[in-house]
Amino acid sequence: MSPQIANQPTRANRINVANRTVLHGDNLTFLRGINTGTVHLIATDPPFNKSKDFHATPDSLAAGARFSDRWKWDTDVHPDWIDAIQDDWPAVWQVIEAAKVASGTDMAAFLCWLGVRLMEMHRVLRDDGSLYLHIDHTAHAWVKALMDGIFGRKNFRNEIVWCYSGASSPKADFRRKHDTLLRYTKTNTYTFNVQHQPYNNPDILRRASTKGMSAKRGMDYREEGMPLNDWWSDIMQLINWHKERVGFPTQKPLALYERIIVASSNPGDIVLDPFAGCATTPVAAERLDRQWIGMDIWDGAYQVVLDRLQAEGLAVDGESDRLLTLGDIHYSTAPPIRSDDDEVAAPAFTLKSRRYEEPPGPRMTRAEMKQTLIDDHGMACNGCDRQFDDPLYLELDHNTPRSDGGINHISNRVLLCGPCNRIKSNTLTLTGLRRRNAELGRMRG
Repeated sequence: MSPQIANQPTRANRINVANRTVLHGDNLTFLRGINTGTVHLIATDPPFNKSKDFHATPDSLAAGARFSDRWKWDTDVHPDWIDAIQDDWPAVWQVIEAAKVASGTDMAAFLCWLGVRLMEMHRVLRDDGSLYLHIDHTAHAWVKALMDGIFGRKNFRNEIVWCYSGASSPKADFRRKHDTLLRYTKTNTYTFNVQHQPYNNPDILRRASTKGMSAKRGMDYREEGMPLNDWWSDIMQLINWHKERVGFPTQKPLALYERIIVASSNPGDIVLDPFAGCATTPVAAERLDRQWIGMDIWDGAYQVVLDRLQAEGLAVDGESDRLLTLGDIHYSTAPPIRSDDDEVAAPAFTLKSRRYEEPPGPRMTRAEMKQTLIDDHGMACNGCDRQFDDPLYLELDHNTPRSDGGINHISNRVLLCGPCNRIKSNTLTLTGLRRRNAELGRMRG
């Protein structure tokens, strides 16, 4: 289906964050505070799981900035993240489990950390919204699988490769001189504006200007050039690093993010960057007349936004009738207060039908629910009635599946052995599982 461009909200929710806001702190908290379905475009450059530390150049605009791109399962993964993923995103959990086996627990920890943030990004996007996620070879394959599990494989649009230059002389490998942008949309109705690049061959450009159509092979040559493909080799020709550089090694070019913003948003739309430390997305959005929200955990992110807007001639320190003033850029360490129906980041099928409502009050963790059920009913599988001596062999699952509107409360939980849980999957009720086991002759006794 061809994309449809729409400027009107696709749902009733309104954005609850002011335009030109820098939110300083953990972006997960801020993302959870944004109203559902309110952002047109997310363009972001998260950590890549490079297993090293990054430091800004001394005496640069970003002097003092640093972050550790290292991840450990025991220290960087919160139990409530695991609970949320296991309950509502089974495909994502399978990706994480596979990563543990194939690439180790550090990769699994990174995917869990990034995954809970991507779930919130998916939630805050409008139905016609898009997300571009910057990644490199280190975790590309796993992040692609992770995003398939969150956005749906059918909503994957492009894997965009952009090339760059730089000194390196590996002796046993080809030089790695490209990064990747994974482009996903929320639905199959989304904003997309075609862009063009000049023809490389001057004769083609001459024919395009004089005839508009080449008889040779029936090619349609247009004056504006050829539509952009998914291999961008011209970005480095469009930048002025002397003007742009803030001193951080992971900074990306303005031209790259301007191309993204032009492609998947329109003037006045809301652009969000949850990892906006170098201020590239806010500056690009401001230059292109978009609204923007930036988030970053680095203490100096807000000042870099102010400095870069001034350097680009977009803001001034004082009163102005023509330009932004620094007072127009907002700063907050407090998460936004939601004014929508407080939906949680869960797959689309759980939002289509709310047959059951979660009871009010504090929630039990999965571990607490499992222990409570064992204490109350013993260590028996509810699917086949087999008894176990070790709780290790029992798993927590839903009675009524989430796909049928089942809730996460303990009143909708059962204990199953591993084989029964795999048969039940996320489609059968407990009654259906027991019926299937009886047909297969798997019931105890």
